Amino acid sequence: MKNLVNCPNCGTLFVKALRPLCNNCHKEREESYNQVYQYMRKKENRMAGLQEVHEFTGVPIKLIQEFIREGRLHTSSFPNLGYPCQSCGALIQQGKICQSCKDNIETGLKQEVREKQFDERKSGQAKLSRESLRDRLN
Repeated sequence: MKNLVNCPNCGTLFVKALRPLCNNCHKEREESYNQVYQYMRKKENRMAGLQEVHEFTGVPIKLIQEFIREGRLHTSSFPNLGYPCQSCGALIQQGKICQSCKDNIETGLKQEVREKQFDERKSGQAKLSRESLRDRLN
């Protein structure tokens, strides 16, 4: 059974098969991608940033960022393009969060593990003390 849904872009009713957009919106999106890609392919534009690409092509910054996220625009070829970290908003070129946020998360997790191990040792020592006291009383 096929899904009949409204296009998230324009609201048109369409059969959702391969794409999350209706055919018209998909074509517009592809045209936008081609505009950006053609602009970036020119040697003098390879170092362009998001704002510059947006100003020249008229393609919204969020859409350009989606093309990067999807891997359609390779940041190895276009090093000044990126999208915001989901945590802090810093410009990144891969993944969902920047290295700084990853490091903060790892540090927090390591601290949690250390605290848990400390609590377990502490409760284990208290248990040994209770058992030792019980042995002495018996």
